[in-house]
Amino acid sequence: MDTPDVLTWRDGHIEALDQTALPHQVRVLRIATVDQLVEAITRLAIRGAPLLGAAGALGVALAVRQAGREGWDGQRLDAEIKRIADARPTAVNLRREVSAVAARIPQGRQAVEDAALAVMDFAATASRQISLRGAAYLRDTCGRGRLRVHTHCNTGSLACLGWGTALGVIRALHEAGALGHVIVDETRPLLQGARLTCWELGQLGIEHRLACDGAGPFLISQGLADAVVVGADRVAANGDVANKIGTYGLALAAHRAGIPFLVAVPESTIDEATPSGSAIPLERRPDEEITVPAAPAGTHALNFAFDVTPAELVSAVVTEKRLIPNGQWLTRPVS
Repeated sequence: MDTPDVLTWRDGHIEALDQTALPHQVRVLRIATVDQLVEAITRLAIRGAPLLGAAGALGVALAVRQAGREGWDGQRLDAEIKRIADARPTAVNLRREVSAVAARIPQGRQAVEDAALAVMDFAATASRQISLRGAAYLRDTCGRGRLRVHTHCNTGSLACLGWGTALGVIRALHEAGALGHVIVDETRPLLQGARLTCWELGQLGIEHRLACDGAGPFLISQGLADAVVVGADRVAANGDVANKIGTYGLALAAHRAGIPFLVAVPESTIDEATPSGSAIPLERRPDEEITVPAAPAGTHALNFAFDVTPAELVSAVVTEKRLIPNGQWLTRPVS
């Protein structure tokens, strides 16, 4: 199946692969307004923390163009840009990249567009660096055999551009001949693991097995994984990690089994302004994502999109700049 680019800027509008249609249909969205972008982000047609950052950056360029067409004043433009930044509250990359590109508005439209495209280029470059550093860490920690890796949600090129983060680490292991197989959680309730990660692994020719979310900790306890690798939507200053709901259970299981639990993220996902996981806003999504079609009418849900894994359960965090082992969160970013 030929796949178009995940995210592009073309003739003053955004083109994005609709991730809700995969794996059965490849559909490209043409996004020309802030309303269309916010809608695509909130329904998860565009998703994944690094990709959200890139989409938010392009969204600022989109808003500037729309402001020119429709005659918005500065207050309206600021409000529309804030809507983009607020579309997903947990992923810090979205707000951070929106803010960085919006700061270029006084320099003119071209400066904004150049800054947005630079965000995209950097995301792709950073993902490869994350991937190689994370793979080296796992080989050093687990040994030089063919590793069995457990992962959760989707963290490949669909979510991150380039190689991805956690899935990029897996890809780097595969290309080094150091990967046995991958266990992929289905990732309830929207099945990003089943729909997206399995699809990406298939495209790469990587052996994998799909598992129910509830089975993940048990599979780890049975010695079926040598390491767990996940991405994150925000890492607090103390090392607490917010990631897709279901991550915490895998971290507990990995800790008990004595295997590495590695978090792979760009530096932009580390939020030094958030002191700990308790300060991370956790998105709650509509009940219907869980209740339809199986539950009786009127059933209410606790549909948290993310959970928080305490820093003490994280073996290491790997970024494009550094490896941060457990307990070393006073280390400053490498310049």
